[in-house]
Amino acid sequence: MDLRIFTEPQQGATYDTLLGVARATEELGFSAFFRSDHYLHMGDVDGLPGPTDAWITLAGLARETERIRLGTLMTAGTFRLPGVLAIQVAQVDQMSGGRIDFGLGSGWYAEEHSAYGIPFPKEKISRLEEQLEIITGLWSTPVGERFDYTGRYYELSESPALPKPAQPKVPVLVGGLGAKRTPALAARFADEFNVPFASPEDTGRQFGRVRAAAEERGRKASDLVYSNALVVCAGRDDAEVARRAGVIGREVDELRENGLCGSPAEITDKIGRYREAGSERIYLQVLDLSDLDQMELVASEVMPQLD
Repeated sequence: MDLRIFTEPQQGATYDTLLGVARATEELGFSAFFRSDHYLHMGDVDGLPGPTDAWITLAGLARETERIRLGTLMTAGTFRLPGVLAIQVAQVDQMSGGRIDFGLGSGWYAEEHSAYGIPFPKEKISRLEEQLEIITGLWSTPVGERFDYTGRYYELSESPALPKPAQPKVPVLVGGLGAKRTPALAARFADEFNVPFASPEDTGRQFGRVRAAAEERGRKASDLVYSNALVVCAGRDDAEVARRAGVIGREVDELRENGLCGSPAEITDKIGRYREAGSERIYLQVLDLSDLDQMELVASEVMPQLD
């Protein structure tokens, strides 16, 4: 089971804070540092000092880390035009030496769009399909050839389809719990499919839909990596678990039900249930970015049990 770190900087984090978490991610042996792509905080927090941009952050981290993979869960398709986004991601992949994983979603948080004057279209899934067609098409166009595209929402003419990522193929992540269109998009475009914040039972059902959709499209279901994103709240004893839950404003019982919460042994056992559901990778949503000790606890007492 592969463990990755997943952060939510819109809740309040500077670049330096994120750099500290990314360096800890690398030093402690986790395989990747991921972040959300949001411009407005959620819930009862002030969000200070304000949002950081996902791809500017990852560009900086690309130059300040050496081993870990870097990516987004998920880049909001509403924030950037697909041609521009293809350039940004390709450049950051070059800056990292080929360590980018690219998660793209439709965008969903209406309030952040109105807060920063970003259009929030109704046809988000249809737009996402065109965005995936364009971005993957630009990257796969041979150097020296041109890329043209005419869709309902976007049109590209005589694009040189440059720059290219450092990797021959940037891994593409698609995720969600939609029963029909989401599995179809994953089957067509994804190298990895992610289920966010769901039970092992719901995870297994959604993975089954994606596997079926992949096979219908002529792909092997095993061509995709299957993953989960889950909040983590680990402690050596009940008091430490309760303290960490309080810091992030959550109840212990709710976290035990909906996330990875408890002692290292409890968390290891819960991860085993996701493994049985077909998960191969867990993104640990770390909500207190100042608590590097929690990451060390997971790395030293959970990770070795998952080999």
